[in-house]
Amino acid sequence: MYLIVGLGNPTREYEHTRHNAGFDAVDMLAEKWNIAVEEKKYKGLCGKGAAGGERVLLLKPQTYMNLSGESVRAAADFYKIDPDHIIVMYDDIDLDVGKLRVRAKGSAGGHNGIKNIIAHLGTQEFPRVRIGVGAKPDRMDLADYVLGRFSQVERGVMEDAFREAADAAEAIVEDGIDAAMNRFNRKK
Repeated sequence: MYLIVGLGNPTREYEHTRHNAGFDAVDMLAEKWNIAVEEKKYKGLCGKGAAGGERVLLLKPQTYMNLSGESVRAAADFYKIDPDHIIVMYDDIDLDVGKLRVRAKGSAGGHNGIKNIIAHLGTQEFPRVRIGVGAKPDRMDLADYVLGRFSQVERGVMEDAFREAADAAEAIVEDGIDAAMNRFNRKK
C-alpha cells in the first residue's frame, strides 16, 4: 500500500495558496483516480483506492502545515506503511513556478511541514514530489509569500504542474522511484 500525502493548510482562507500546492496536487490525483478525499481520519481528509495494481491512500492533513507529521504518522501506523511507500507532495520556493523535482529522500530544506514529518517518522528516507512555487521577492515576508495566491498567469502554469505532480506520484507507484526521477527530473 502507498500513502500519498499532499501538504497544505485547512480552511477556505488558504485554498489555492502557494503553501497548498500539495493539496492541489492530491486533488488532481484524486480526480485522475476517481477517489473521493472526504473521510475524516488520521487528523486529515483521506480517500482509499487503487492504482497500478497497488492499494493507495490519499491524505490531506488538517493539522496545519507545521504539524503535518502527526497526520502522516497516524495513517502510516494504522496501515503499517513503510517510509519508502509514503509519497509527499509539497510546495518548494527553491524551484521556479511550475517546475518539479522528484526525490527518493532528503532533508527538509527549511520546509516546516517536511521537518515535522521527518521528526514523526524518524527518517528522511521517503519519496517526495517538490512543486516549484518560485522564490519570494526581496523584502517580502516568507509567510506572506507562501500564504499568498498565484497570479492568473502563474495559476495556469501551476495547473499543469499539479497534473504533472499527480503523474509523478503515479509513476512512483507504478514504476518505482528511480524510474520516476529519470522521467520527471529531466531538464525541459
